[in-house]
Amino acid sequence: KSAEKYSFGDLVEIIAALRAPGGCPWDIKQTHQSLKECLVEESGEVIDAIDNDDDENLCEELGDVLLQVVMHAQIAAERGSFTIDDVVQGVSEKMIRRHPHVFGNVKVSSPEESLELWKKIKEQEKSGSAK
Repeated sequence: KSAEKYSFGDLVEIIAALRAPGGCPWDIKQTHQSLKECLVEESGEVIDAIDNDDDENLCEELGDVLLQVVMHAQIAAERGSFTIDDVVQGVSEKMIRRHPHVFGNVKVSSPEESLELWKKIKEQEKSGSAK
């Protein structure tokens, strides 16, 4: 392990450097399509680590999935489509919107009620009646 401490922002900068001119030829040539298999593989490795109750491996494999997320966002940013900040903003808004029992004044009394509320809000979002 490195004595250096890295942040999420550092990871984003590292991936951008890998894909920049003069970066890594393999990383530069990747596309959303070419990375699909990597995302599936890394997700499977996360599941294996969970199944094996292996926290050390789980930490590593979650990092590999995070790498995939940041790489896809970097590819999109290079096209001017969206950035990792947009991804973080969108998922944060979704979590707040879908948890009014935590961030609003709705009351629930069980995990099942929480899940039903989540499903109801998600359905409203998909039908366009809530945003």
